[in-house]
Amino acid sequence: MNKKGSLGIAITTSIVLIIIGFMMINFVKDEVTRTRTDLNCANAADISDATKLLCLTVDLTVVYFIWLILSISLGLIIARTTL
Repeated sequence: MNKKGSLGIAITTSIVLIIIGFMMINFVKDEVTRTRTDLNCANAADISDATKLLCLTVDLTVVYFIWLILSISLGLIIARTTL
């Protein structure tokens, strides 16, 4: 297979990964909401500093997930272009 065909497959695969990844964000957001409720993150005065840090980490889960999806997709495309 030539370089152009390999790049086309990489772009197509990356688009599919992005679509599937963004469809899964709804499931991740539901888990984040449930975890925040269980940790009682809404009452900042009543929880310890460690729990506040854990609430912050849980809040960033969706952002980390988006970065993971984009990193994998772009990494796949870049790996195919440098062959």
